[in-house]
Amino acid sequence: MRVKVSRKAHFNAAHRLYRPDWSFEKNNEVFGKCNNPRFHGHNYDLIVSVTGEIDEVTGYVMDMKVLKDLIKEEVEEAFDHKNLNMDVPDFKNLNPTAENIAVVIYDKLRKHIDADKDIEVVLYETPRNFVTYSG
Repeated sequence: MRVKVSRKAHFNAAHRLYRPDWSFEKNNEVFGKCNNPRFHGHNYDLIVSVTGEIDEVTGYVMDMKVLKDLIKEEVEEAFDHKNLNMDVPDFKNLNPTAENIAVVIYDKLRKHIDADKDIEVVLYETPRNFVTYSG
């Protein structure tokens, strides 16, 4: 029997959506106000889910304290109150769209969670705009 467990987290970060190989006009056409050269910020909500078999000894799919600590170390400490474009090496050459942020978070967590478990990242950029990535 496979069961999904989830942990919710939160971080605040600034970013700018743009491509340096495009003109300012082209960036404005594609990214609109998200192309602000002085950046803009979001209060991101994150839900990380792990799906797997229930361990017969512990009764856990995954120890939620372990998941909480992983999210804190790999995501919150890396992204919270940061400028994603300037402060986070993962976005040095990657446009920090919600889609790309979700994939980066997934990749950071995936290496710490047993391969027999599936993981899913849901990232809310606003209460109405969110992306889901599950590998």
